[in-house]
Amino acid sequence: MTPAIDDSWLPALEPVLAGPEMAALRTFLTAEKAAGKRIFPHSRDWFRALELTPLGVVRVVILGQDPYHGPGQAHGLSFSVRPGVRVPPSLVNIFKELQSDLGIAPPGHGFLEHWARQGVLLLNAVLTVEQAQAASHAKRGWEAFTDAVIHAVAAQDAPTVFLLWGAHAQKKAGFVPDIAAGGRHLVLKAPHPSPLSAHTGWFGSRPFSQANAFLTAHGRGSIDWSLPPVDTLAEPS
Repeated sequence: MTPAIDDSWLPALEPVLAGPEMAALRTFLTAEKAAGKRIFPHSRDWFRALELTPLGVVRVVILGQDPYHGPGQAHGLSFSVRPGVRVPPSLVNIFKELQSDLGIAPPGHGFLEHWARQGVLLLNAVLTVEQAQAASHAKRGWEAFTDAVIHAVAAQDAPTVFLLWGAHAQKKAGFVPDIAAGGRHLVLKAPHPSPLSAHTGWFGSRPFSQANAFLTAHGRGSIDWSLPPVDTLAEPS
């Protein structure tokens, strides 16, 4: 397991990378591969979110649960798929709310790297999954690592927005100091954008405009939530 992680994360993450949870995870993943199981995403993309978004530039955290488990979908950014891959239902609903909130039309693809490069940390709680087996790598060690990521962001002085969609994300990042309780970060909670729950409060939650208003008010600029056409994007590295 050779992390492709921006150096800014390493002081916070090296202790957990060297710890027993990650050692157990390495053993587990090696055994799964030896058994011929397909694991998504490819190992080169396990830490893509931390490669694209250095710690010091994180302005927004969007926390997912685990990667998409269909072939060709997961590439290391929560909710995102590569150009040419059908947009999954949850992301369709994210784009619907984006259009309602900010008037940005759905882009016709689900490649969210443009967000990541602006400081939107697209993190899953678990960074790998077996093909067609949702949550199959839960409680295998990734949680300790991603907890450390969230703690590192929450410890930063710069005010940051945490978009927590669904009960899992809200529990995972429940320790973030919320400005509503005297902290410095904005924590916006909403139901998950999945078709199973989107109509229970996800639609109309306006996370994108609220995030930009908070960031602008705290001198951190705003996120360009629009996504460029795929024919203008560089080939993914």
